[in-house]
Amino acid sequence: MSAHRPAFIFDGDCSFCTSCAEFIQRRIPTRATVVPWQFTDLSALGLTQEQAEAAVQWVGPDGTVAAGPDAIALLLRDAGRLWTVPGRALQTGPVRFAAWPAYRWISEHRHMLPGGTAACSLPQAQRDAMRG
Repeated sequence: MSAHRPAFIFDGDCSFCTSCAEFIQRRIPTRATVVPWQFTDLSALGLTQEQAEAAVQWVGPDGTVAAGPDAIALLLRDAGRLWTVPGRALQTGPVRFAAWPAYRWISEHRHMLPGGTAACSLPQAQRDAMRG
């Protein structure tokens, strides 16, 4: 990944997250590299596995790191055009205040959402134990 290109990091072991990432790649014209954390050098991006497991991550070209809905807002703003409006809205006080609880609820229930599977609900350590 280039230091001059933003990165949007997601959980590649989660089918729901992967479906969302595929939507981003097809529909949102961001400059960001959209990549599962499992296939990137997290330390080179200034991230830990715990951060990547906890929420999607945005790493800007200047090293700025944001998580969860803050990361999504920066991704949308990066896409420009009509995507800037929801990106800015997601960063406003009342919307941002509501976005985190909504993000956490979705994260905790992603195995029940379209595209989700039972594996989506397991922490990474449990997924690794099931494979090994």
